[in-house]
Amino acid sequence: MTDTVQSAGGSNAPALPVRKAASVNAVLGPLFDNLPAILAIAGCILLWQLVVWGFSVPTFMAPSPVAVLYAFRENASILWTNLLPTLMEAALGFVLGNLVAILLAVWFVYSRTAEKAFYPVAVIIKSIPIIALAPILVLLFGNGVTPKIIIAGLICFFPTLVNMVQGLKSASPAMLDLMRVLSASNAEIFWKVRLPASLPFLFAALKIAATSSVMGAIVAEWIGSSFGLGALIIEATYNFRSPLLYATVVIAAALAVVLFFAVSIIEKKVIRWKPTNSE
Repeated sequence: MTDTVQSAGGSNAPALPVRKAASVNAVLGPLFDNLPAILAIAGCILLWQLVVWGFSVPTFMAPSPVAVLYAFRENASILWTNLLPTLMEAALGFVLGNLVAILLAVWFVYSRTAEKAFYPVAVIIKSIPIIALAPILVLLFGNGVTPKIIIAGLICFFPTLVNMVQGLKSASPAMLDLMRVLSASNAEIFWKVRLPASLPFLFAALKIAATSSVMGAIVAEWIGSSFGLGALIIEATYNFRSPLLYATVVIAAALAVVLFFAVSIIEKKVIRWKPTNSE
């Protein structure tokens, strides 16, 4: 029901104060919801600044937040140029790793033999340290973006595989029996029962994978790369450019946070129901 006010001419006009108040609430609502986190971050930055000032910490060891801000301004083009490759590698690795994990999870749920055969292989691959696997992939695929995408994908792969298998198996047995009684096909059971039941598990894994993909891309860039945030971190470290190093780390963290919240927004659009806890 639309709020209206009667104008002098007798026509109905929208109640502008009501709409303006609603828009203000829409903007300020999330701000107030996240106010404790904002205050905590601001307090940590202030404490960091006071410690650097109070103990006269050398800039090459720990630059102050002010010095880091200057580094952002002075190296904006360098940071932006190296951000784009890392973003591309993380995004492609995220898509590739999760897509393979989802497809394997579906296969495992419908084939017990495949699960027994290949699940241990996935565990073995997960147990190999990424920092040890990166040089091998560089030798196999060269020094381009391919090994970096693969490493980012491998980091995303295992959490999604485990959660997706568990989610697909979490479908209600009663619902599965009902679908079979109604002569539903395996495809219908998958799309109408198993997949909806798995979505909370899937998005929980995707949130982890979103941040891990950035870490994987940066680790991959440490191995013989001349571009990307990982390469910039190595360069800044070796040249004792601490403000640039800290600025790069902040950019990498911000990228991971942005990807995390992007997945969270998609989750809210896809999952419109919440399970209720029965007392």
